[in-house]
Amino acid sequence: MDDSRKHHDLQIVDKEYGAPYSKGLMAQSLMATGLEPERSYHIAREIEQHLIASGESSISLGRLQNIAQQVLGEEEGQTFTERYRRWRLLGELDKPIIILIGGATGVGKSTLATQIAHRLGITRLTASDLIRQVMRAFFSADLMPAIHYSSFEAGEMVKAAEVKGADRDITGYVEQVEKVCVGVNAIIERAIKEGTPMIVEGAHLVPGFLKEDLWKDALVIQMVLIVEDIECHQGHFYVRDQETGGVRSLEKYVKNLDKIRRVQDYLVQAARKSKVPVIDNQNIDDAVKTVMGIVLETVAEYQKSSNLEIEVN
Repeated sequence: MDDSRKHHDLQIVDKEYGAPYSKGLMAQSLMATGLEPERSYHIAREIEQHLIASGESSISLGRLQNIAQQVLGEEEGQTFTERYRRWRLLGELDKPIIILIGGATGVGKSTLATQIAHRLGITRLTASDLIRQVMRAFFSADLMPAIHYSSFEAGEMVKAAEVKGADRDITGYVEQVEKVCVGVNAIIERAIKEGTPMIVEGAHLVPGFLKEDLWKDALVIQMVLIVEDIECHQGHFYVRDQETGGVRSLEKYVKNLDKIRRVQDYLVQAARKSKVPVIDNQNIDDAVKTVMGIVLETVAEYQKSSNLEIEVN
């Protein structure tokens, strides 16, 4: 029998269930440490060779993870070993993890959220714009005008007399945020009650506007994504236009870039006031690593406060 056949028969046993070893799933878990996909798959193959060499027909999930942690340390060093250990703690949490990614239009929120969801194995991912769209179906423009505009165009529904020297666009944006956050709070509350991990991204996730008193039964991690360089920010719209085949009007976003940047400035101020991390998305790989670092560090801090430990098999 050749090595590939031996590997195919090797079962990873967790309680009463068993499944063949998967390099793809192992690589996904390794990417949670911040490793690039290519390196993660390389190490997943190294782990596979280790399992083949053992000659065993079955291995517990816990022992597999210990082997993975050992191989990862040999290949990448102690820093990644510690990150992997923290990732393992996610499976032991007694609270669901909720990740909130705020940011102005075009900073890469949905791309980042998808990458993080993949690395953490989180299947519930939603956007505040989707919530706004649902609300629009129930509330007409006459009844709730703020939600019937883009986040950076909501100032159009604000009467000049109501502004009184304030930034009209930010006034409209804040009014829209207040309305949409009602729905955001509702889905967060439901996820917490169900004990379901979730990621929410959107321009309406402004620090200070959500009901943090609802978060006591969850591990909630909030952050704001920005693009500091204006040319890089504008470039995001051109890339998105190419990727979506022009589904979203490029001209509209470029024309309103100044308004979008002012929304970003407002978000940064709100984040700093609430001591929420601000992440510059000049490079998506670097942003992913930063976010994963924040998530895993938060898990480690929770571990210390609750004496959560990993069972070694």
